[in-house]
Amino acid sequence: MVNKMKSIEIVVPSFNEEGNIKNLFQRIVNLKIKKYKMKLLFVDDGSKDNTLSEIKKLQKNKDGISISFISFSRNFGHQVALKAGIDHSTADAVISMDADLQHPPELIPKLIERWEQGIEIVYTIRKDNENVSWFKRNTATLFYNLLNYLSGLEISHGAADFRLLDKKVVHSLKLFSEKNLFIRGLVTAIGFTKDSIEYTPDQRTWGVSKYSLKRMFLFALDGITSFSVKPLHFATYFGMILSFFSGAYGIYAIVIFFTSENVVTGWASVLTSVLFIGGVQLIILGIIGEYLGKMFIQSKGRPNYLISEKDI
Repeated sequence: MVNKMKSIEIVVPSFNEEGNIKNLFQRIVNLKIKKYKMKLLFVDDGSKDNTLSEIKKLQKNKDGISISFISFSRNFGHQVALKAGIDHSTADAVISMDADLQHPPELIPKLIERWEQGIEIVYTIRKDNENVSWFKRNTATLFYNLLNYLSGLEISHGAADFRLLDKKVVHSLKLFSEKNLFIRGLVTAIGFTKDSIEYTPDQRTWGVSKYSLKRMFLFALDGITSFSVKPLHFATYFGMILSFFSGAYGIYAIVIFFTSENVVTGWASVLTSVLFIGGVQLIILGIIGEYLGKMFIQSKGRPNYLISEKDI
């Protein structure tokens, strides 16, 4: 009986990366991985440039690698594109990486080596160099500390979406149908054996980062609210504490009114108290609104993505 050659599929979410597609493909070809049937699945996340055309050109010169693609009807976001690639994969292992070449393809053989040793999830940890700003480095540390504390998960600082997943893990991830996706959290939460490899990101040679400060904030907010209800608990505790002090101050004001003749009515203190309490209420309502909004979106049952074209 002839053993069937195992396959490894590299899933690459791509948004406006026309200048990186060919270079990424060539660097993967240069790895010369012959032990497995190599597949390359691009997920075009509604690109406005010629990303899809560049992907189709690769199909004419495969160099021993099976190339397929999924093209969204519009931009649905990086995490959704990554989930779509996982949903459509049938390989024995899936490697996810970005198209911007900051995830070095030369690390792929090491991921495969750990998988061959029986590790079901081999993830990478980004080690930033001195070119990374103080603000980005420290806000990332704050985010992971806060996320781990609130969610009870143990997501490594610098964990990236550059990872290898065994087909058992892929099958498990396919069962999730969440609308606000945070893949790093899901991969951590589902269990299985894990190991990590550190890497230093390559410098971007073409294009610009798709993660603005606003997107990074929303990504962090999704990560926290997708895996924890502790913010709601904190809102409850804070509301109770504030109510206690407000009540105590009210009693104090009444006592002073009847026992002292030197009471001076001050608009400043009243205004400050009202603004403070109002601000806290808005924060608490915002936290509740985040969870209600997620429930509302999830209850609609709409698909996470729509495909305009595919070749798989």
